[in-house]
Amino acid sequence: MGIKIITDSAADLPQEIINEYDITVLPLLVTYNDEVYEDGVTMKPEKLLNDMSGGRTYKTAQVPIGAFIDEFSKCLKEKIDAIYIGFSSELSGTYQGAVMAKKQVFSDESEKPAINLDIIDTKCASLGFGMVVYQAAQMAQEGKSREEILDAVNFYSNHMEHIFTVDDLEYLYRGGRVSKTSAFVGGILNIKPILDIEDGKLVPLEKKKGRKRVLKRIVEIMEERGVKLSDQTVAISHGDDLETAQKLQNMIKEKFGTEKFVINTIGASIGAHAGPGTIALFFLNETR
Repeated sequence: MGIKIITDSAADLPQEIINEYDITVLPLLVTYNDEVYEDGVTMKPEKLLNDMSGGRTYKTAQVPIGAFIDEFSKCLKEKIDAIYIGFSSELSGTYQGAVMAKKQVFSDESEKPAINLDIIDTKCASLGFGMVVYQAAQMAQEGKSREEILDAVNFYSNHMEHIFTVDDLEYLYRGGRVSKTSAFVGGILNIKPILDIEDGKLVPLEKKKGRKRVLKRIVEIMEERGVKLSDQTVAISHGDDLETAQKLQNMIKEKFGTEKFVINTIGASIGAHAGPGTIALFFLNETR
């Protein structure tokens, strides 16, 4: 029956890819006061981002361990090998929840479990994370071996670049990513940060004044870090700002000749921290 690919909603994958490759997506939680929503299920990103534009602040929580236990138990019962490919452990407790769930599910098994179940920490986020899952799902559908898929997941995780910006520093301030002063000054002066993910953690790179300069610099960083960009599938996620995502896509097409793109709105769990107007670019710094 092949290998089942399981992931979580922080991968921000388009629904058509999830459907085509039969990927199981376990939702992170989004909360407002005492109300709890499932990312992508009972809380769509468009609503969350619109609410945030109106001043509402959402919080997030990891995938409940019970959701992992249910899914892993199902794989065990049906004797299907599975790989859970997870959101960076530096940004969420979701990966650790998966590890704990595996221990519980296999606690009564013999020394040699009936199936293989691998738990992977990608140290990636949003569609950068999603592109790792996408590669694994394609390989699983092609009938590649567990070892081949795990090797690819490791490679993509280690070489995925995340370059992104947010439209309003206030959202990063609420999440504890920048100081109140930086958020205030940035808003007054139209300063936009350029950020990165390094070893699974959010890292500020540079600051530019104005959206146009930010996009130009993001493409320059892509040129500095990327390889064989015309041959890659490049991913762009956005905070309900398709127009700017398409503008960035066109800049990349023109400069590098890239033809293959995956573009999607950031999910509710990522959006709750990054906010409306976020633009994020994902590509490989090494290919094979």
